[in-house]
Amino acid sequence: MIKFLKKYVLLRWWLPLILFLLSALIFRILISSTNKTLLNLSDFFLLFTICLLLIAGIWQLIKGKVHLGLLQLGILFIGIVSIIIVSTFTSMFGPDIDTFADNLELPKNIILEKPIDTKMGENFDGIRPDSIQQIIKNKIDFQLYNSFQPGLYEYDLWINSKKNGTVFLKAFEITQEVELSASRLKESSSLRISITNDSIKRFKTDDDFTIYEGDWGKPYGARFEVWFKPDNDENEMKLLEKNYVIEGWMR
Repeated sequence: MIKFLKKYVLLRWWLPLILFLLSALIFRILISSTNKTLLNLSDFFLLFTICLLLIAGIWQLIKGKVHLGLLQLGILFIGIVSIIIVSTFTSMFGPDIDTFADNLELPKNIILEKPIDTKMGENFDGIRPDSIQQIIKNKIDFQLYNSFQPGLYEYDLWINSKKNGTVFLKAFEITQEVELSASRLKESSSLRISITNDSIKRFKTDDDFTIYEGDWGKPYGARFEVWFKPDNDENEMKLLEKNYVIEGWMR
């Protein structure tokens, strides 16, 4: 591997530069893409060429070719700064390109609830309505809340649990059965559950989670499933599900 790098990369000082500039160009072209596979590939290619150019620049300095090493490291620094600036401005001021909910219709003949609005505290912590906090449940139940922006949500769970474990959510667009925010939702919606001693107890999230599909002002129907994973490595089990009208978070 070292011989390969030396023969085909390090001795050709211009090759790491070309690969880095090419990967940066591809990253810039795809930065607004909704194709996750292409985005992941472009991110990997960019990271690979950054590491390659960094190694090449340091190698040139070690070999005494200071001017080439400084040239490579200088271009690398300027390129990374430019990528950060472009990414930041694209994220803040870029066009709304999320078309996920454009042609979706609310499903018929299905009961759809609306998330309850929370009051926001000084640190953007969601404060549940008193009527919800004081309610007494006699069976397992789940309540979704709107957080401080559309697409950001919190939830409460009333449960009688005989085991310690973790609750998490899965969400699906109802009409097409598309899983929502699949790579992040399990972790971001996780909630620790303790034994409740044969009584129904309310557990609540202390932070919001995000549904990324869709944009503000484009409501669609989503099924939220509540899953429980006991601490003793037993299989995950679905506890209940409820349907809500939601919106995605506008990036």
